Amino acid sequence: MSFQIRSTAFEHGGDIPKKYTCDGKDLSPPLSWTSPPEGTKSLALICDDPDAPMGTWVHWVLFGLPSHTRELPEGVPTQEVLSDGSKQGTTDFGSVGYGGPCPPKGPAHRYFFRLYALDTDPDLKPGVTKQQLLKAIEKHILAKAELMGRYQR
Repeated sequence: MSFQIRSTAFEHGGDIPKKYTCDGKDLSPPLSWTSPPEGTKSLALICDDPDAPMGTWVHWVLFGLPSHTRELPEGVPTQEVLSDGSKQGTTDFGSVGYGGPCPPKGPAHRYFFRLYALDTDPDLKPGVTKQQLLKAIEKHILAKAELMGRYQR
């Protein structure tokens, strides 16, 4: 069985409900995933929007999730370090934690939630950027799972 991520809030390719966007409560959506490959030491999650007018916009950077974790509840707190020890990075909104879809009026944008199974637990401080995280994990990715949702204003 391959490594897969899903949400009870929307299907792959489906519409992200308003409550998970800047037009609603701006909560992170509930996410769950299948068991990562053997040898996984930690998990990392990045959510971004490649359709943003100024280039890809980063909505969430989360890393150091324990390998036994299989889900994130709705509304993960927007704090640097979570109760399980995982850390959150800085988004393109300039803040730590999830920042929901907030596209300009026009065609729907795509939001990719990418979950990485890693053979390491990155020794990074909270607040790192997507680029810093990707550089640190580039040779440590055992598997990647992807969920894409859409949102339009």
